[in-house]
Amino acid sequence: MSEEKTKTTKAQKRAHQKYMERFVEIKVRMTPERRTEVQAHAKAQGESATAFINRAIAEQIVRDTTHKEG
Repeated sequence: MSEEKTKTTKAQKRAHQKYMERFVEIKVRMTPERRTEVQAHAKAQGESATAFINRAIAEQIVRDTTHKEG
C-alpha cells in the first residue's frame, strides 16, 4: 500500500490564513505530565485540549465575576 499525499490548494491556504487571523496565541507553560493530564481529561470530555482550556477559562471568569457581584 502506498500512502497518498494530499495537496493543499491555494484557496485552502488562503481560507486557513483568513480563519487564523481571527485568533491570537497565548503560551502556557506546564510540565509534560500536566500536559498529558490536560490532554487526557479533554479527550475524556470529548474535546480538544484547546477547547477544554478555553472552556475552563470561560467558566472561571463567570465564577470570579459572580463571586465579586454577590
